[in-house]
Amino acid sequence: MSRRVFSIPVQDAYYDRPIPLRNPIVFYEGHLPAFNVNTLMKLALKCHGIDERYEVLFARGIDPDSVDAVRPPADVWPSRADVQAYGARADTMIEDALLHGPIEINNAEAAFTILEHEQMHQETLMYMFHELAYSRKVGSWPLAVGSRSFSSANRQLPTANIPAGLATLGNSATFGWDNELPAHRVEVPAFTIDAHSVTNGDYLDYVNATGAEPPHFWLRRDGAWFWRGMFELIPLPLDWPVWATHDEASAYARWRGKRLPSEAEYHRAAFATPDGSERLHPWGDEPPDETRGNFNFANWDPVPAGAYPAGASAWGVHDLVGNGWEWTSTPFGGFAGFQPMLSYPQYSVDFFDGQHYVLKGASPATCVELIRRSFRNWFRPNYPYVYAKFRLCSGRL
Repeated sequence: MSRRVFSIPVQDAYYDRPIPLRNPIVFYEGHLPAFNVNTLMKLALKCHGIDERYEVLFARGIDPDSVDAVRPPADVWPSRADVQAYGARADTMIEDALLHGPIEINNAEAAFTILEHEQMHQETLMYMFHELAYSRKVGSWPLAVGSRSFSSANRQLPTANIPAGLATLGNSATFGWDNELPAHRVEVPAFTIDAHSVTNGDYLDYVNATGAEPPHFWLRRDGAWFWRGMFELIPLPLDWPVWATHDEASAYARWRGKRLPSEAEYHRAAFATPDGSERLHPWGDEPPDETRGNFNFANWDPVPAGAYPAGASAWGVHDLVGNGWEWTSTPFGGFAGFQPMLSYPQYSVDFFDGQHYVLKGASPATCVELIRRSFRNWFRPNYPYVYAKFRLCSGRL
């Protein structure tokens, strides 16, 4: 999948920096193999790497709070041929290690880490390539806006009343990132939550009423609003969820006299049931598939809110997984008993700064392997590029 994602930019866009807050494209094609070598081969298996220069240059990305804070790690980047040659050697080395070991209980975490790390980067690359000018990218596999026919769900149920109860947060499975651990249960007071995500049409009413700035994915041209799709500009689809920043979502919620749900409230709405049990997924314990939501590269862009009724939760809440990550009001931090993971100790702790918020669910570009109840995403509240939607709730926190 990574090769397919990297085939989206045209060849001469390789050194472009589509998002000023991030490294150029060349960095990420080197980062994925270098991370695998650094994490599995050098740290876990205590083996030699391939090229120490690359394994330092491509070791880790950046997360500045402003363009002025960006400090690129290199002024002169390697050629694409050299980066791909390094990647090919790394792939061979990693594949041999995974097939022939020694992958044991003490270093198995590193094997899962490199696999999920690459899947997460496939999505962040999609955010980046979304920002390329249309002339700077080509479609790499047959997906397109309108490739399937969708309609909005019946909106007779605008909200769901979630009674007080327990929510299980965290992961007790074989592998989880350190911020997912340990599993624990929390009491959640009763609350009311929107059955559907806030749509572009809803947000347009807010923009028109208040003069607020439009979200990043909107563009106004000759007095008409458009959606900045991955591969084309289209008239603004009013029934699609609005992709917005946490700051924008919070402001809209205040305008409506409501608020964003907490992480625990998301869990109650998504996984709890009226009989007191909890599900692995909103729809039940069956694994995610193409009938449950807009994820796993099913579409380049969102689809109408509620277009996957088979993915609704026990309370009738739609799109809790897919069509865009869900902003919560919960600052990103470790659970009680948090311990940094051995294979990637800086993965989470560098972001326990009160400047990032938890997102739950999945977007169209989230790999199916990352769709689990405990998975936590996080971004800065003003970061405009993430595929993130939101819904409103009310009640005592």
